[in-house]
Amino acid sequence: MTNPVGRIERDRRRFDDIVRGQIKRDLKQYLTGSEMVGRRGRQLVSIPVPRIELPRLRHGTNGGGQGAGANENPSEGPGDESDVVGSAGSEAGQHLLEVELRLDEMAAILGEELELPNIEPRGRARVEVASRKYNSVSRSGPRSLRHLRRTMKETLKRQIGEASYDPDHPQLIPIADDLRYRAFRDVTTPDHAAMILYMMDVSGSMGREQKEIVRLVSFWIDTWLRSQYRSLETRYMVHDAAAKEVDQETFYRLRESGGTKISSAYELAAEMIDTQFPASDWNVYLFHFSDGDNWSGRDTEKCLELLRERLLPGANMFCYGQVKSAYGSGQFMKDLDDSVTGQEHVISAEILDRDGILPAIKTFLGKGL
Repeated sequence: MTNPVGRIERDRRRFDDIVRGQIKRDLKQYLTGSEMVGRRGRQLVSIPVPRIELPRLRHGTNGGGQGAGANENPSEGPGDESDVVGSAGSEAGQHLLEVELRLDEMAAILGEELELPNIEPRGRARVEVASRKYNSVSRSGPRSLRHLRRTMKETLKRQIGEASYDPDHPQLIPIADDLRYRAFRDVTTPDHAAMILYMMDVSGSMGREQKEIVRLVSFWIDTWLRSQYRSLETRYMVHDAAAKEVDQETFYRLRESGGTKISSAYELAAEMIDTQFPASDWNVYLFHFSDGDNWSGRDTEKCLELLRERLLPGANMFCYGQVKSAYGSGQFMKDLDDSVTGQEHVISAEILDRDGILPAIKTFLGKGL
């Protein structure tokens, strides 16, 4: 007799494989659209995918190749060009299916498609991370954790001891004392700690679309790094002529105006790292997004000095993403590239529009630093 639970599980895995393939085929659409970011939970992301029709056989009359029996109904014929087929708005539209995937599954798809290497953390593992291991058996537990093999083994032992087991007509019927369940114990393992700092220019030259691009790039960078580090701290900072630390919601929603003084962000970042995230204990990742416009050449010189002397020595990686806007000069990226040529852990990328999101993510994360 077929095990219905096993069949359901096989069907579920098959469906998951089909959904995963659909997401991989349309990865660019999901990475550059805002729908998925808005559906993110703590551990799950809800993805709107087109409803998937599984192939199935349909029974019909015999004789059937294409066109067979086409003229059996005298009222039917080949038709004319002027014939109306259907009516406006009468057809069903394409339905979307909400599919939930774990964030680590989305990170795996992202890493596979962009060929991202796993990160090799630097320094010693200093953080103790708690986890559960199901490596023992208990006499009590929830039905979902029932250990079938051990339960049957206990049943067999009992029936043999009672001389009630008939090898010619074997029947294993568990009783309450035979039931066994998977049990866990809490364990701690050493892990590396990491901090991500996202900095964004929110001056008047950065419009709504530029900030939305930053939001999308940051979301996927965060998703990937969380798959690499179990202990991860994320901080956010915005700046125009002055910088301030904000929460995630403010980072993505803030609408500011005014001039740009990039050094204000780098100074605040250096203070944050010195006081809260020393390089001896943390793997530090810095991401700065701007349209490349800065207050003056003198402030750019100050930014480069802060990078060389205070930020880069303690950071695994510094990434600068320049988002094209109608009002930004784009000069800062040129000055940055000229100043830090040859430093592997300084990475810059120009993001002209949403089509540039995927290449930027690959540029930033492709070295596995």
